[in-house]
Amino acid sequence: MKKIKFCLVASALLVGIASCKKNQQVAGLAQEKQKVPQDVLASISKLGFSTDRVIAKEGGYLVEGDIFLTKENLGQQSQSPNLRIADVEQYRTTNVVKVPRVVTVSVSNLTDPYSVATDSAIARYNALNLKLKFRRVDSGGDIDIVGFDEPADGDGYITLGSSGFPTANGAAFKHIQMNTNQDAYGPNPDILYLTTVVTHEMGHCIGFRHTDYMNRAYSCGGSRVNEGAADVGAIRIPGTPSKIDANSWMLACSNGGNRVFNANDIIALKYLYKK
Repeated sequence: MKKIKFCLVASALLVGIASCKKNQQVAGLAQEKQKVPQDVLASISKLGFSTDRVIAKEGGYLVEGDIFLTKENLGQQSQSPNLRIADVEQYRTTNVVKVPRVVTVSVSNLTDPYSVATDSAIARYNALNLKLKFRRVDSGGDIDIVGFDEPADGDGYITLGSSGFPTANGAAFKHIQMNTNQDAYGPNPDILYLTTVVTHEMGHCIGFRHTDYMNRAYSCGGSRVNEGAADVGAIRIPGTPSKIDANSWMLACSNGGNRVFNANDIIALKYLYKK
Protein backbone atom coordinates (compact mmCIF):
# COMPACT_ATOMS: atom_id res chain seq x y z
CA MET A 1 0.00 0.00 0.00
CA LYS A 2 1.34 3.37 -0.93
CA LYS A 3 1.85 5.53 2.14
CA ILE A 4 1.30 9.25 2.37
CA LYS A 5 3.75 10.66 4.86
CA PHE A 6 4.22 13.97 6.56
CA CYS A 7 7.23 14.98 8.61
CA LEU A 8 7.06 16.96 11.84
CA VAL A 9 10.03 18.77 13.20
CA ALA A 10 11.74 20.24 16.21
CA SER A 11 14.25 22.92 17.14
CA ALA A 12 16.50 23.98 19.98
CA LEU A 13 16.40 27.46 21.50
CA LEU A 14 15.70 29.63 18.43
CA VAL A 15 15.57 26.63 16.16
CA GLY A 16 12.41 26.65 14.05
CA ILE A 17 10.26 23.59 13.50
CA ALA A 18 8.33 22.52 10.45
CA SER A 19 6.29 19.70 9.00
CA CYS A 20 6.27 17.98 5.61
CA LYS A 21 4.05 15.69 3.57
CA LYS A 22 4.93 12.36 1.80
CA ASN A 23 8.28 12.76 0.07
CA GLN A 24 7.98 16.42 0.96
CA GLN A 25 11.02 17.73 2.75
CA VAL A 26 10.17 20.89 4.65
CA ALA A 27 11.14 24.00 2.77
CA GLY A 28 11.24 25.98 6.03
CA LEU A 29 11.29 29.70 5.37
CA ALA A 30 10.44 30.49 1.75
CA GLN A 31 13.91 31.54 0.64
CA GLU A 32 16.12 30.48 -2.24
CA LYS A 33 18.65 27.70 -1.74
CA GLN A 34 22.25 28.77 -1.41
CA LYS A 35 25.58 27.00 -1.23
CA VAL A 36 26.50 26.03 2.34
CA PRO A 37 30.09 26.83 3.44
CA GLN A 38 32.24 24.01 4.77
CA ASP A 39 32.72 25.68 8.15
CA VAL A 40 28.94 25.80 8.58
CA LEU A 41 28.68 22.12 7.72
CA ALA A 42 31.35 21.39 10.32
CA SER A 43 29.38 23.32 12.96
CA ILE A 44 26.19 21.47 12.08
CA SER A 45 27.97 18.13 12.35
CA LYS A 46 29.47 19.11 15.72
CA LEU A 47 25.99 19.80 17.05
CA GLY A 48 25.03 16.24 16.13
CA PHE A 49 22.90 16.91 13.06
CA SER A 50 23.19 15.33 9.65
CA THR A 51 24.94 17.39 6.98
CA ASP A 52 23.08 15.67 4.15
CA ARG A 53 21.04 18.09 2.02
CA VAL A 54 21.62 21.15 4.21
CA ILE A 55 19.79 24.16 2.77
CA ALA A 56 20.71 27.78 3.47
CA LYS A 57 17.77 29.97 4.51
CA GLU A 58 17.47 33.54 5.67
CA GLY A 59 18.87 33.65 9.19
CA GLY A 60 20.08 30.04 9.32
CA TYR A 61 20.07 26.57 7.80
CA LEU A 62 17.57 23.78 7.26
CA VAL A 63 18.96 20.39 8.33
CA GLU A 64 17.62 16.84 8.25
CA GLY A 65 14.84 18.03 6.01
CA ASP A 66 12.85 19.79 8.69
CA ILE A 67 14.94 21.38 11.45
CA PHE A 68 15.85 25.06 11.23
CA LEU A 69 19.08 26.08 12.95
CA THR A 70 19.71 29.78 13.40
CA LYS A 71 23.19 31.18 12.99
CA GLU A 72 23.15 31.78 16.75
CA ASN A 73 22.46 28.09 17.35
CA LEU A 74 25.56 27.15 15.37
CA GLY A 75 27.73 29.15 17.74
CA GLN A 76 26.20 27.84 20.95
CA GLN A 77 27.40 24.98 23.13
CA SER A 78 25.04 23.11 25.40
CA GLN A 79 25.83 21.51 28.75
CA SER A 80 23.22 18.81 28.16
CA PRO A 81 24.16 15.10 28.22
CA ASN A 82 25.18 13.47 25.01
CA LEU A 83 22.55 11.78 22.95
CA ARG A 84 22.21 8.07 23.59
CA ILE A 85 22.38 6.07 20.37
CA ALA A 86 19.57 3.55 20.06
CA ASP A 87 16.73 2.66 17.74
CA VAL A 88 13.66 4.56 18.86
CA GLU A 89 13.24 6.39 22.16
CA GLN A 90 11.49 9.46 23.48
CA TYR A 91 13.76 12.50 23.58
CA ARG A 92 13.46 15.88 25.20
CA THR A 93 15.25 19.13 24.60
CA THR A 94 17.60 20.79 27.09
CA ASN A 95 14.90 23.32 27.97
CA VAL A 96 11.50 22.18 29.22
CA VAL A 97 8.49 24.08 30.55
CA LYS A 98 8.55 24.88 34.28
CA VAL A 99 5.62 23.36 36.16
CA PRO A 100 3.09 23.52 37.65
CA ARG A 101 1.83 25.80 34.94
CA VAL A 102 -1.22 26.47 32.78
CA VAL A 103 -0.21 27.26 29.20
CA THR A 104 -2.86 29.24 27.35
CA VAL A 105 -3.45 28.56 23.66
CA SER A 106 -5.10 30.90 21.17
CA VAL A 107 -5.99 30.54 17.49
CA SER A 108 -5.71 33.62 15.29
CA ASN A 109 -7.42 34.10 11.92
CA LEU A 110 -7.86 30.40 11.12
CA THR A 111 -10.97 28.55 9.98
CA ASP A 112 -13.12 26.31 12.15
CA PRO A 113 -11.29 23.01 11.40
CA TYR A 114 -8.05 24.42 12.85
CA SER A 115 -9.91 25.74 15.88
CA VAL A 116 -11.64 22.42 16.53
CA ALA A 117 -8.35 20.56 16.07
CA THR A 118 -6.71 22.85 18.63
CA ASP A 119 -9.42 22.11 21.18
CA SER A 120 -9.00 18.39 20.52
CA ALA A 121 -5.22 18.59 20.94
CA ILE A 122 -5.63 20.45 24.24
CA ALA A 123 -8.07 17.79 25.44
CA ARG A 124 -5.58 15.01 24.64
CA TYR A 125 -2.93 16.55 26.85
CA ASN A 126 -5.26 17.53 29.69
CA ALA A 127 -6.73 14.01 29.84
CA LEU A 128 -3.34 12.83 31.18
CA ASN A 129 -3.71 14.97 34.32
CA LEU A 130 -0.21 16.39 34.05
CA LYS A 131 1.19 19.25 36.11
CA LEU A 132 1.36 21.06 32.78
CA LYS A 133 -2.16 22.08 31.71
CA PHE A 134 -3.41 23.74 28.56
CA ARG A 135 -6.31 26.19 28.39
CA ARG A 136 -7.90 27.74 25.30
CA VAL A 137 -8.24 31.52 25.25
CA ASP A 138 -9.70 33.88 22.65
CA SER A 139 -6.46 35.74 21.95
CA GLY A 140 -2.95 36.42 23.20
CA GLY A 141 -2.21 32.86 24.33
CA ASP A 142 1.17 31.70 25.58
CA ILE A 143 1.07 29.65 22.38
CA ASP A 144 -0.64 31.40 19.49
CA ILE A 145 -1.60 29.25 16.50
CA VAL A 146 -1.56 31.26 13.29
CA GLY A 147 -1.90 30.49 9.61
CA PHE A 148 0.26 30.96 6.55
CA ASP A 149 -0.50 30.20 2.91
CA GLU A 150 2.29 28.43 1.05
CA PRO A 151 1.79 25.98 -1.84
CA ALA A 152 4.04 23.07 -2.62
CA ASP A 153 7.27 24.15 -4.27
CA GLY A 154 8.57 23.05 -7.64
CA ASP A 155 10.01 19.87 -6.13
CA GLY A 156 6.68 18.91 -4.54
CA TYR A 157 7.73 19.79 -0.99
CA ILE A 158 5.33 21.58 1.32
CA THR A 159 5.40 22.84 4.89
CA LEU A 160 2.40 21.70 6.93
CA GLY A 161 3.26 23.53 10.14
CA SER A 162 6.06 24.85 12.29
CA SER A 163 6.92 25.56 15.91
CA GLY A 164 9.91 25.69 18.28
CA PHE A 165 11.32 24.61 21.63
CA PRO A 166 10.89 26.05 25.16
CA THR A 167 12.92 29.04 26.24
CA ALA A 168 15.74 28.95 28.77
CA ASN A 169 13.45 30.45 31.41
CA GLY A 170 10.96 27.59 31.12
CA ALA A 171 8.27 29.09 28.90
CA ALA A 172 6.67 27.18 26.05
CA PHE A 173 7.56 28.21 22.51
CA LYS A 174 5.11 30.96 21.62
CA HIS A 175 4.00 30.21 18.07
CA ILE A 176 2.67 27.36 15.96
CA GLN A 177 2.18 28.09 12.27
CA MET A 178 -0.25 25.98 10.25
CA ASN A 179 -0.39 25.96 6.46
CA THR A 180 -3.82 26.95 5.12
CA ASN A 181 -3.00 26.23 1.48
CA GLN A 182 -5.09 23.46 -0.09
CA ASP A 183 -1.88 21.70 -1.11
CA ALA A 184 -1.32 20.99 2.58
CA TYR A 185 -4.64 19.61 3.87
CA GLY A 186 -7.00 19.78 0.91
CA PRO A 187 -10.20 21.84 0.57
CA ASN A 188 -11.86 20.07 3.54
CA PRO A 189 -9.19 19.39 6.20
CA ASP A 190 -9.66 16.21 8.21
CA ILE A 191 -10.05 17.16 11.89
CA LEU A 192 -8.18 14.14 13.25
CA TYR A 193 -5.29 14.75 10.86
CA LEU A 194 -5.12 18.40 11.88
CA THR A 195 -5.36 17.39 15.54
CA THR A 196 -2.40 15.06 15.11
CA VAL A 197 -0.26 17.82 13.57
CA VAL A 198 -1.24 20.40 16.21
CA THR A 199 -0.63 17.89 19.04
CA HIS A 200 2.81 17.10 17.61
CA GLU A 201 3.75 20.76 17.26
CA MET A 202 2.56 21.41 20.83
CA GLY A 203 4.88 18.57 21.83
CA HIS A 204 7.80 20.47 20.36
CA CYS A 205 6.66 23.66 22.13
CA ILE A 206 6.95 21.90 25.49
CA GLY A 207 10.28 20.25 24.76
CA PHE A 208 9.95 16.98 22.84
CA ARG A 209 12.17 15.86 19.98
CA HIS A 210 11.23 13.20 17.47
CA THR A 211 10.88 9.70 18.89
CA ASP A 212 12.92 8.32 15.99
CA TYR A 213 15.56 11.04 16.17
CA MET A 214 18.35 8.50 15.80
CA ASN A 215 16.74 6.62 12.93
CA ARG A 216 14.39 8.80 10.93
CA ALA A 217 14.21 6.08 8.30
CA TYR A 218 11.88 4.20 10.66
CA SER A 219 8.95 6.51 9.99
CA CYS A 220 10.17 8.47 6.95
CA GLY A 221 11.76 5.75 4.83
CA GLY A 222 15.08 6.02 3.05
CA SER A 223 18.44 5.21 4.56
CA ARG A 224 19.19 5.18 8.28
CA VAL A 225 20.59 8.44 9.65
CA ASN A 226 22.73 8.15 12.79
CA GLU A 227 24.25 11.46 13.82
CA GLY A 228 26.37 10.11 16.68
CA ALA A 229 26.86 12.00 19.96
CA ALA A 230 25.21 15.41 20.06
CA ASP A 231 26.02 18.49 22.11
CA VAL A 232 22.59 20.05 21.96
CA GLY A 233 19.03 19.34 22.97
CA ALA A 234 18.30 15.61 22.51
CA ILE A 235 18.22 13.86 25.87
CA ARG A 236 16.78 10.37 26.26
CA ILE A 237 13.81 10.17 28.63
CA PRO A 238 14.26 7.34 31.17
CA GLY A 239 11.76 4.51 30.94
CA THR A 240 11.19 4.80 27.21
CA PRO A 241 12.20 1.92 24.93
CA SER A 242 15.43 1.37 23.05
CA LYS A 243 13.62 -0.62 20.38
CA ILE A 244 11.12 0.13 17.67
CA ASP A 245 8.10 1.95 19.10
CA ALA A 246 5.32 2.24 16.55
CA ASN A 247 2.79 5.08 16.37
CA SER A 248 4.39 7.54 18.80
CA TRP A 249 2.89 11.01 18.48
CA MET A 250 6.42 12.38 18.09
CA LEU A 251 7.60 10.15 15.23
CA ALA A 252 9.12 12.27 12.48
CA CYS A 253 6.75 11.02 9.78
CA SER A 254 3.21 9.68 9.70
CA ASN A 255 0.76 8.22 7.21
CA GLY A 256 -1.30 11.39 7.48
CA GLY A 257 -3.95 9.83 9.72
CA ASN A 258 -4.83 10.06 13.39
CA ARG A 259 -2.04 9.40 15.88
CA VAL A 260 -2.76 9.51 19.62
CA PHE A 261 -0.41 9.04 22.58
CA ASN A 262 0.82 5.46 22.88
CA ALA A 263 1.89 3.88 26.20
CA ASN A 264 5.50 5.05 25.91
CA ASP A 265 4.44 8.58 24.95
CA ILE A 266 2.47 8.71 28.19
CA ILE A 267 5.52 7.51 30.14
CA ALA A 268 7.56 10.29 28.56
CA LEU A 269 4.96 12.98 29.21
CA LYS A 270 4.47 11.93 32.81
CA TYR A 271 8.21 11.73 33.42
CA LEU A 272 8.63 15.36 32.45
CA TYR A 273 5.39 16.83 33.69
CA LYS A 274 4.01 14.70 36.51
CA LYS A 275 6.92 14.53 38.95
